[in-house]
Amino acid sequence: MPFICHLDIEFVMVLVIRSCCLYDQTRRLKDVEISFPIVYGTISFWLGKKASEFNSHKWTVYVRSATNEDLSVIIKRAVFQLHPSFNNPTRVVESAPFELSESGWGEFEIAITLFFHNDVCDKQLDLYHQLKLYPEDDNGPQSTKKPVVVETYDEIVFSEPTEAFFLRVQNHPAAIVPRLPAGLNLLPPGPIEHVNEKKRGDTKDHPLSQWFMNFSEADELLKLAAARQQVQAHIVKLRRQLSMIDGLPQQSKAASDRSNRFYDKGRTSG
Repeated sequence: MPFICHLDIEFVMVLVIRSCCLYDQTRRLKDVEISFPIVYGTISFWLGKKASEFNSHKWTVYVRSATNEDLSVIIKRAVFQLHPSFNNPTRVVESAPFELSESGWGEFEIAITLFFHNDVCDKQLDLYHQLKLYPEDDNGPQSTKKPVVVETYDEIVFSEPTEAFFLRVQNHPAAIVPRLPAGLNLLPPGPIEHVNEKKRGDTKDHPLSQWFMNFSEADELLKLAAARQQVQAHIVKLRRQLSMIDGLPQQSKAASDRSNRFYDKGRTSG
């Protein structure tokens, strides 16, 4: 296994945020939703010979698009709240990619707060992630080349977006934009902005991208099928164990009955 990954597949939470524009005169699109699949998590590496008692791992916490596209189209800034023992535990990231790297020795919960652009939403989104430094299987030795990866998949859904927001992101590769209701027509979108390659915020060529999980629907279905098979095999094993346990008193009772019959027979013979 190249890495350790923890993923709660059957309990994927859909985060729904009602899109709120600061301008009341902006028209909203009724019965329309725009979805942005995101992934947030951590990747941690053991420092090996460089590890010390209070500095054993280096790690990175991040929020990324599930398809590694630029999320700055909706996210204005991200705030990462670290453990109070860190210097300046409240870290603010003003541009994509929304991530930070640190080193330490302990595991703790990281609070992540996302702030959106004005035409997207005026509410913040709070996420929580548990930093993991050590693999679940502690039998084998740690490796400096095999990180511990923990990622969570979610979807941010903006309900009833403004027309301006819809037109701005309808062709963006990070967005899932439905067809407009019948009879609702909008002006065609403006020209796609060309972002300087040095300033782009996607994570396609990220140094840690080889460890990112693939959250495609086909991949999820395969994982669900594999998990279902494991659960069924475990149920069969438990039923077999229960049947063996239920059989023990019956065998003891049968042995006791045989013993009593032998005793009664001896008394009769006497």
